[in-house]
Amino acid sequence: MTAAAAPPPSRARKRFGQNALATPANFITLSRIAIAIPALTLIRDRGSEWLTVGLWFAITASDSLDGWLARRDGATRSGAFLDPVADKLIVLGGFAVLADRGVFPWWAVMLVVLRELGISVYRSVAGRRGVVLPAQKLGKYKAFAQYCSVGFVLLPFTSDLVGFQHLVFVIAVVLTVVSGLQIVRRGYIDWQRLDT
Repeated sequence: MTAAAAPPPSRARKRFGQNALATPANFITLSRIAIAIPALTLIRDRGSEWLTVGLWFAITASDSLDGWLARRDGATRSGAFLDPVADKLIVLGGFAVLADRGVFPWWAVMLVVLRELGISVYRSVAGRRGVVLPAQKLGKYKAFAQYCSVGFVLLPFTSDLVGFQHLVFVIAVVLTVVSGLQIVRRGYIDWQRLDT
């Protein structure tokens, strides 16, 4: 009698089903949300300090970690919901706090808010029609630029370089808008295919 063949490595690593809640990726995501609250408070009250930089780096760098864990162990519905919530809370919270401090203009921050919320609704509507709109490369660049635009305000080495901070922020806003238009276009094309 021959031994049963081992499952492919990619399947063997998927430790959690889609309905799982208690996963390492979800733990990291919830930790990011928990750390974001004191981090945003420190940004509002104390601004550029190494402590705020450290917390900001922790919650932004761990975004890649929870994504890696989800891919390794298996994506879950709870993770698909929690991860975007964490990302938006962190980025929009950072932008709002810095706008309140007069660092970023409110109109630009509101543009980012409208894009993020609008695309979330758009993805939800598209999903109900059977159209999946995963993150594109431009969206990943957008997220990185958003994190950097807050980080460079907090980093003591660049805290006085206002022109540089505004340049990075403008790049983040432009990427935010363009990546949003890319998603809308992709959704429209996929809807057209479904309707034909």
